[in-house]
Amino acid sequence: MKPLIECVPNFSEGRDMAVINQIADAIRSVGGSIRLLHIDPGQAANRTVITFVGQPGDVTEAAFRAAATAARTIDMRRHHGTHPRIGATDVLPLIPLSGITLEDCALLARQLARRMADEAGIPCYCYEAAALRPAFRNLADCRRGEYEALYHKLTTPGEQPDFMPACMDSVVSGPPADIPVCIRRSGISVVGARPFLVAVNFNLDTQDVAVAKAIAADVRQKGSADRPFALSTVKAIGWYIDEYGRAQVSTNLTDINTTPLHKAFVTISRCAETHGVHVTGTEIVGLVPKLVLTEAGTFFMQQDGNDASAADDDTLMQQAVSHMHLDDLCPFQTEQKVLELIAAL
Repeated sequence: MKPLIECVPNFSEGRDMAVINQIADAIRSVGGSIRLLHIDPGQAANRTVITFVGQPGDVTEAAFRAAATAARTIDMRRHHGTHPRIGATDVLPLIPLSGITLEDCALLARQLARRMADEAGIPCYCYEAAALRPAFRNLADCRRGEYEALYHKLTTPGEQPDFMPACMDSVVSGPPADIPVCIRRSGISVVGARPFLVAVNFNLDTQDVAVAKAIAADVRQKGSADRPFALSTVKAIGWYIDEYGRAQVSTNLTDINTTPLHKAFVTISRCAETHGVHVTGTEIVGLVPKLVLTEAGTFFMQQDGNDASAADDDTLMQQAVSHMHLDDLCPFQTEQKVLELIAAL
């Protein structure tokens, strides 16, 4: 079996399609085994998630070209959006799909981060399985302070990225203006390797962002054992989405075997009710494995007292879409959102 990697970089541009298309074209330009599967821009977040797959050498080359293009076309000094961010290519994970281990992807991620610093002038942290320092294993720790903390991160010993461009060698202290313009434009990238995760937003029937933040605090993984709605391996934040006119709980399900999508939906829905609001729709960002939806469809059919054993995959997926309101804001087209269906085209 040939090794296959998925790459899901997040770029700090969700509004200018000319810029987004330039980045996508950079990925396509590699050719070979590369298949660009999905482009998911977000207006309010001002952020685009691009999903592509291929063999290791092609994927790392496409990721490098995309990051270099983003550094040229996105100016972080002018970036504003609801999503936390630290760089033009904000986060760039490599994800093993088949024929390759997470440890292999971690090594490739470190090599990619070094190349981005050396050849494209982009400072890089390494995170998750590729982390070189325990303090920066978590994405949130790498991104703490966001882009506005750029000067502090680049000049403070112990806080600096793992790989720094040569142009930063002489910049030890001094005013922020000493940071080269190219780095002030690109910001810092966070490059790593991780298992497959599902990014999913839960829309609420309220505009009160404080409620969304409270729900996120209730459900995200923490050390406390006395939180009835806490979800293991789940990261969550609450915010307000202008384009939808409602508050939202945005989550990453980092281990879908431990916390599958349907469990997250049910738990967050119940938690929302304790705050006097309801989940009105669920939005998957990027792609989702078929198994996530078929397992959810089976769960909801059984909850309704129906026998799911004879149901085919299409029926189970539609059950999942219906019960979790995945088509609340726009049609949920499985042939455009389910990883295996796109890869088979």
